[in-house]
Order: sequence, then structure tokens, then C-alpha cells
Amino acid sequence: MGHGHTHHHHAHPEHAVGGDLPTALDTSVPDSELSPADLSRRGFLRNAGLLGAGAAATVLATPGLAHANQNEDQDQNQDRRRTGGFQWLAGDHHIHTQHSSDGMYRVIDQARHARANGLDWMVVTDHGSEAHAKIGVEKVNPDIVATRAQLRDLLVYQGLEWNIPAAEHGTVFVSPGRNEVAVLKEFENAYDGTVVNANDPTPANEALAIAGIKFLGDAVRRRRVDAALFLANHPARRGVDSPHEIRGWRDADPSVAIGMEGAPGHQAAGIPKPEGAGGGRGYYEGSPSAASFPGYPLESYRTWGGFDWMTSTVGGLWDSLLAEGKAWWISANSDSHVNYLDTAMRGPNSDFAANGRYNDPVHGPLLTTAGDFWPGQYSRTHVGAESFDYRAVMAGLRAGRVWVDHGGLISGLDVRAREAGDRRPNSGTPLGGVLRVRRGTAVELTIDIDLATTPNWSQFVPVLARVDVIAGAVTGPVADGDTFTAPNTRVVKSFEVTRGSARASFTYSFGKVTEPFYVRLRGTDGNRGTPGLMGAGVDPFGPAMDVMGAADPWTDLWFYANPIWVLPQ
Repeated sequence: MGHGHTHHHHAHPEHAVGGDLPTALDTSVPDSELSPADLSRRGFLRNAGLLGAGAAATVLATPGLAHANQNEDQDQNQDRRRTGGFQWLAGDHHIHTQHSSDGMYRVIDQARHARANGLDWMVVTDHGSEAHAKIGVEKVNPDIVATRAQLRDLLVYQGLEWNIPAAEHGTVFVSPGRNEVAVLKEFENAYDGTVVNANDPTPANEALAIAGIKFLGDAVRRRRVDAALFLANHPARRGVDSPHEIRGWRDADPSVAIGMEGAPGHQAAGIPKPEGAGGGRGYYEGSPSAASFPGYPLESYRTWGGFDWMTSTVGGLWDSLLAEGKAWWISANSDSHVNYLDTAMRGPNSDFAANGRYNDPVHGPLLTTAGDFWPGQYSRTHVGAESFDYRAVMAGLRAGRVWVDHGGLISGLDVRAREAGDRRPNSGTPLGGVLRVRRGTAVELTIDIDLATTPNWSQFVPVLARVDVIAGAVTGPVADGDTFTAPNTRVVKSFEVTRGSARASFTYSFGKVTEPFYVRLRGTDGNRGTPGLMGAGVDPFGPAMDVMGAADPWTDLWFYANPIWVLPQ
């Protein structure tokens, strides 16, 4: 994936909120003390209902004009694998090993398969537990360090799967360094819901989750680690991640709490019997419990085209966050524990409770009922990074320069919001960014897709059939933290993809813009679809709910991209 070159002097949009609040948004500064430009901006935001304390934690507080247009003088042949000025590095942030109580594989086993399947980075996320907190988090580290030395073209992070107090699971990982084990161990012992018996949905436990995220941010600020990230895993599976909790995590520290799995792992679980387990994709097979958020519909407990309901529903929970201007990104991962059609079993005489790990796996029976794929075999998270290194991947994730796909549906994607007519190389605003323009400026979205040309793991070349442009108004902070709808969001354009080409390009014009909005993208092979949960007028051809026991993941492929905001001033 073009690891050999660094990338510099790229002016990309800022979107993580940090530093001082811009003067126009700081209501402690009276109108009389503002410059004419700040006064004009404040008036616009006030009239739009977007001025107030909540705006400080959204893209509305982002300073500067978000044009990524200073790459045009750079040598475009510096790295042929770059797209839009970035190295797009594929990865997976949710992978288990023999150090998980329900895992089996060595770190090197997962890493070799990840690299063979085209991944550039991966995160080891063994389950938080008393055994892991006591000895596992330390025991896995030498295996990770050895794998880093053996596979130098793969970035291997150490993390853990956090039992979020009062909620579901989440990926937590840190940048490599001398304190990576110490920070993770301290975090797990103090803030893991299972370790400290804080799984019940109580206000005190919700506050503990917030404190855990703040602990990670403090570890970065104190320079114990260079970076730390948290993403919620399989967020709708049990219905226990309430909307206000998600908002609380994000607002606790947006530099740490950056998003959620848009698509869960365990995608092989839906393969029908007798060839597969005959369950639900992602093991989304349950129903509401006493701990579930009561407002979620029954449909939220199933996947839709393999994706979580929070992401797949146009005008749903993810869109409600984006409509506030909250940077909240999606990913797609394997959640690999025990993998479909492998021939392995845990080593004999294992004692996980005593050793914090199982003995190395040995040859075993064919695993036809396993629900997981190897890392990169089916799900991938593509990150636009400045270079091939640990910091750059984490920075790209934090920036939201991310698109995800299943089954190798496409091989490359470059999406830009631009002033109309601007076609300079690498100009415009990429995924995760904020385009600020004068009111009345004509804006358009350019979409360039590298189509699949080689077979995927299932030995067919995927065919992209349609691309949907989804847009919604930025309405500012919500009054009710448990809001999970965005009534102004809908599919605004669908493009049919012509077969027989290696590349597809589209342009969508928003015309002259006067109000703030965001735009995001998805695409499909077109094999399954139905009007979305919010109605055909919102989403005429959305993903269909996956059927328990009859959900072959290879016959229903989608890609999703993170949003871009457009803020006229």
C-alpha cells in the first residue's frame, strides 16, 4: 500500500474540536467587541439557531477555511498508490487472540492472515476481564512486539475490548511506546465494567465510562502515550448503548472517543446451514432486555445489509449526531475469534484462568459453524493517512478520513466537496472535513471510485451497481440527548454504475448554498434492497434487514463513507 514515502505539507480540514473557541461562537464576548467579519458570522449562526454552548463541541467551532488545495505543486508520481493525496491504508481495529477467554489464535496467526488479506494495520483487542487485567494485558505484549519485528509491513497496535460501564463493548487502543502496557493496564483495572462490576445501566456507571475516556485523554496530554482512541463496538446489538451515552462519550473527549462500528464483525454467522452457522450476521440475534434503551425499535436488533441499524438507517441515530455537527465516524471489522472454515482448535491442557491465555492452537476439525472471518477477509476500514506509520493511521482515524467496505466491493474511493468548477488535483475537502464557503457559493460533490477488478476471497469480482448521495441539514445541538432521528436527512441522488470500466466518476451539484449541511456516501451491489425505515421518500432503495439463518454475506455487499460538512458563512 505504498509504504515507502512520507507525505507533507498537506493542508487538510480541521475537524476535531480543540483549542480556544472561535470569537464569533464565544457568547461571553459581546457583539460590540467583534470584528465586522466575526459579527457577520455570529449573526448568521444566531439566525440559524446554531449559536450556544453546544456549538463548541461541533464542527461549527472549527476555525479556518477548509480547503485541501495546497497539494497541487507536489510531485504526483511520488507514490502511485496514493489517492487524493493520501495513502489509503486498510485495517481492522477489533481482533482477538488466545489471550481472550473466547479466542484461540496467536497474535502472529491473526497478523499473517491480515497481511495476506491486504491489511496494513490491525489492533489486538482481547476482552477486558479479571484475568486479562491481572496478567493478560502484559502477557500479550511480547507477542505483539515480536510480530511487529517479524512483519514490518504491518502496523500492529495493542489495545483491548473494553466492557464499557453501563453499556456494550468498545475498542480502546494506544500508540506503541514504553507506556502502552502500563496505560492499558491502569485503564482496564479502573474503568472496565466487568473488572470493577459496573455493567448495570446506572448513572454512576455511565459516569465511570465518561471518566475512563477522560483518563485516556489525560494520558495523551501528559505524554504517557502519543495517542489513544476509543470506538464503540457492535453498538445496536443488545440495545444498551443509549443515544445520550453515545453523545456523552463523544463529548467527554472528541480526540479520544471518535466513533463506532458501522458494521459489526462476525459476518460469517449468517451463512445458512449446513454450510454455515445459520444465525444472524454479526450475531445480531437478540431482543430488548431490561438494560436496553426502551426507545429503540425491534428492527434495531438486526443488521441491515450487514451494517448496524444506527449506521444503515438514513435519518437515524448516526445522522442525528452528524446533524448536530458532531464528528462521529464509522468503521468495519472482523471481530475475529474463531474463523469460518479454519482447521484449528485450542491447545490441549489449557488453563485460561491461571495463565491468562490458551495454549497455542493445534490442528483440529473443519470449523463450518464458526461465525468469523479472518482480518481483511471480508471487512475493511480504509484510512487516509499522511504516511505509513502508527501516528499517521491514528490521526487519519481521528480525522474521519475513512471509508469501509464488505467483500472488496470497491478498491478505492476519493470523495471531495468543492466550490463548483474547481478541479485542481487534490483540491477540495476530503472525507471527515469541513468546507467553509461564502453564502451563495455554488458547491458540488465529486466522487471517484476505483472499481473491483480482481476476485475477492469468495472467488468472484464484485460489481458495484449503485452509489447513493445522502445529505442532511446541520441543525445544531439537540435539546434531548436521547434523540436518534434526523428528519431533514435523505437520499438526494442515486447514480447507476456502468459496467465494464475500471473507474466510475460522478458529480453532484448542491447549487448555491445558504444553509449548513453535511453529505455522506454509500454504495451497493444491488442484490438486496428495500425502502428505508424512515420511508421511501427518505431512502427509496436502502439495505434490507438480514434474515436469520439465510444471510450469506457475499451476496449483499455495501460500502459506506464518512461525512463532509459544508458551512456557508
